[in-house]
Amino acid sequence: MTDTNTAAWTGGVNSLGFAKAPADTRVVAAMSGGVDSSVVAAMLKAEGYDVIGITLQLYDHGAAIEKKGACCAGQDIHDARNVSDQIGIPHYVLDYESRFREQVMEDFADAYLAGSTPIPCIRCNQTVKFSDLLKTAKDLGADCLATGHYIRRTDGEDGPELHRAADASRDQSYFLFATTREQLDFLRFPLGGLPKTEVRKLADRFNLPVASKPDSQDICFVPEGSYAKVVEKLRPGSGRGGDIVHLDGRVLGQHEGVIHYTIGQRRGLGVATGDPLFVVKIDAPARRVIVGPREALMTSGLMLEELNWLGQGSLEEAAHAGAPVLVRVRSTRPPVPGRLGWNGDVPVIWFDEPEEGVARGQAAVLYDPEGSTRILGGGFILKAIPADERVVAA
Repeated sequence: MTDTNTAAWTGGVNSLGFAKAPADTRVVAAMSGGVDSSVVAAMLKAEGYDVIGITLQLYDHGAAIEKKGACCAGQDIHDARNVSDQIGIPHYVLDYESRFREQVMEDFADAYLAGSTPIPCIRCNQTVKFSDLLKTAKDLGADCLATGHYIRRTDGEDGPELHRAADASRDQSYFLFATTREQLDFLRFPLGGLPKTEVRKLADRFNLPVASKPDSQDICFVPEGSYAKVVEKLRPGSGRGGDIVHLDGRVLGQHEGVIHYTIGQRRGLGVATGDPLFVVKIDAPARRVIVGPREALMTSGLMLEELNWLGQGSLEEAAHAGAPVLVRVRSTRPPVPGRLGWNGDVPVIWFDEPEEGVARGQAAVLYDPEGSTRILGGGFILKAIPADERVVAA
């Protein structure tokens, strides 16, 4: 990328990888109203690209406008429009409320009711943003869709590759592992090589009205971080109580709904045996929360579903060869060594050393173990294999 001045076209490949002048390259910029996506639009406009800004209305303004840090609520749409007006690009707001509710919010509620711990931000990227919005960008004749995500896309020998952001503290690879090869062909991430401090400086340099706007926090449609309240609103009556049961079979107390608990939780259980207790399993059909000692949280492997493979060759070849990988099971945890495997027709990850507190529905993201920044893909955790129940992979 150049700085803030339009670059003179001298032939060859432009900064987005197209063999034509920026002025002849149409880019749809996904604009959430925040600093990052606003800087992307301003950078591309300054380079002379034909930029169109699009903001998605994802849920009701009245319900969300007062939530601080919410994405694509009323104030955010207003901010995105102001930025577009200032930098001189057309801006459109698309009503994706019904799609977002069906593909993200409903899925979130159903997963929680089934005893999983879902990550709606991944579903949103997977469906609404990188499927529906991407198709809209193509319909507008765009050459690519640019977003403000902190991740890098590079052109490798076998096509585009996904790499971790240069700024490790901002890396969003955990939430973008489901990006397919086909989507990568069309996506661009201009901020992947920049630290957040530089992005803030660019916002000031472009004199953007959102330059001092704080970053969004938490899940956009979850007020005050209460997942249970959202699930109860979407699925009335979902807060039915049941037993809190120790691994040894003792009933220790009662709970007010499995939606209030996650694997690894220690606080707020309301029961005591003299030793620290943790949620080790959620039996949603029986409405049971199962607790036990910390060692019961140790996991030797994971069975995965919806695994998206971005590495060399095929997933089947890598799994049958027991390919080494680095595995991240929480966005806040560093990747740990493991190996791909196969259990019947289900891909499996075996950890070199047991991991603690892994929950069904969370993501397992795979990275190159050889020291590069390449993301090899990932999947959703179908089942965590306890350290004392390891099965033999076929």
